Amino acid sequence: MTKRVFIIHGWGGNPDEAWMPWLKKKLEKKNIEVYSLPMPNAENPTIGEWVSFLSEQVGEPDKNTYFIGGSIGCQTILRYLETLEDKKVGGAVFVAGWFNLKGLDEEDIEIAKPWIETPINFEKILKTTNKFAAIFSDNDPYVPIEDSEIFKEKLGAKIIIEHNKGHFSGEDNITELPIALEELVKIIK
Repeated sequence: MTKRVFIIHGWGGNPDEAWMPWLKKKLEKKNIEVYSLPMPNAENPTIGEWVSFLSEQVGEPDKNTYFIGGSIGCQTILRYLETLEDKKVGGAVFVAGWFNLKGLDEEDIEIAKPWIETPINFEKILKTTNKFAAIFSDNDPYVPIEDSEIFKEKLGAKIIIEHNKGHFSGEDNITELPIALEELVKIIK
């Protein structure tokens, strides 16, 4: 079976930024189908719209379907997995994933509020896969490092803390992210 990886960018982002184009090329060299999705209304992401879009793009998920997301892309993946009934996927890698945020202005707080306040059913997610890795930066201006504990406790995710990578964004000049490739390849094997 063909292995498929879906890359989900973050809030205000696009598939051509930061480490995502680099990762796509590296995975394609390993004969993996890669879909780096241009998420809708990136400046004002909503749970319903993003999860529906991801679901449409994935079609029929299976054990050869994998995910990697950045920031709100991680939330999207979790909320998508939560919707799957009696389906298994291969696993997921989260980069700068969060359940809480810091350093937002009033407008951004309103956009983030539903993402933060709408509960996630981790038991349903764990029925789809138990292969997770979560990568954080020790100087992320938005993601509290304590959120790594939630990924570990609720999902059993392997936690990796990188140093001085900010929010792993283009603004942080993170154009390659070898640890993300390494962890995804481990999950795919």
